[in-house]
Amino acid sequence: MRTAIYGAGSLGTILGAYITKKGGSIELINRNKAHVEALQKNGATVTGTVNFTQKVTAYTPDEMNGVYDIIFLMTKQQHNREVITYIKEFLAEDGVIVTLQNGIPELLIGEIVGEQRVLGCTVAWGATMKEAGVCELTSSPDSLTFSLGSLSQQPNHHIDNVKGLLELMGPVEIDNNFIGSRWSKLLINSAFSGMSAVLGCTFGEAAKNKASRRIVQALIKECIDVCAAGNIKIEPVQGKDIVKLLDYNNHIKKSFSFFIIPIAIRKHARLKASMLQDIEKNKKTEVDAINGVVGTFGRKTGVPTPMNDMVVNIIHRIEDGELKPSFDNLKFFTH
Repeated sequence: MRTAIYGAGSLGTILGAYITKKGGSIELINRNKAHVEALQKNGATVTGTVNFTQKVTAYTPDEMNGVYDIIFLMTKQQHNREVITYIKEFLAEDGVIVTLQNGIPELLIGEIVGEQRVLGCTVAWGATMKEAGVCELTSSPDSLTFSLGSLSQQPNHHIDNVKGLLELMGPVEIDNNFIGSRWSKLLINSAFSGMSAVLGCTFGEAAKNKASRRIVQALIKECIDVCAAGNIKIEPVQGKDIVKLLDYNNHIKKSFSFFIIPIAIRKHARLKASMLQDIEKNKKTEVDAINGVVGTFGRKTGVPTPMNDMVVNIIHRIEDGELKPSFDNLKFFTH
């Protein structure tokens, strides 16, 4: 069985290093030549909450050949149609693409390669690229979990193989309500990644500041309300029922939700949103595939999403050079 991680940036490099370290065979593919050359020369160096260096197999996309049974997709979503059209030529006839991207990318990928050839995976941990070949794990080592599933009603014969590979890094839950798992990750990303990018800070810093925490709380509430209106059951995250913990319909529950937010995110407090990392590199972000999705579903279900819409607006203004990530951007929110 031949496997690859396509778009092996910070998350993909660490995942590939873990899989290889535990005896799995996987190829890391990234268009960043400096990163690939560093991986080839020095191996993958993982720092942060763990520290190790692991020899890995790494290529650029133009060096790909043959076909793969499993391709883990970890690129940004902005170019998904172009990327999927390219990599499907390297996918075995009965192969599967496993998307570990944010948002709900399975729909478009399924249109291109077929719904039965797509698995989705939510990742409960974060990472940052420090330099070529060096990636920082920013989540606690006991939070390296995955949720795996499919939007298709048909079982995928590769799902056990995929689960086995991911378990070389951490626990994997097979989720029958995968759209609910997607929304639990989208809830976290819209709130914490969104505010991390808007404010230029870590998840922990966004939760600690009381003014920004109020916006985080409102972003979470919008996601919960959109899902309730759309009859989507948000799945627990690492055994915690985030709706039960963070939803509210009275002052007491709202106060408890506000109090618990920093506690709920403490294992990922050091995490800096990939959207903020993109901004720092003068790249476009995935905000339309994260907070933008909440707004889109809100309009479909008739639920207002002014906070998520404002995050989209501010981040686009940052991308255009009109604003900078800063706590000064809190002035744009009225809550």
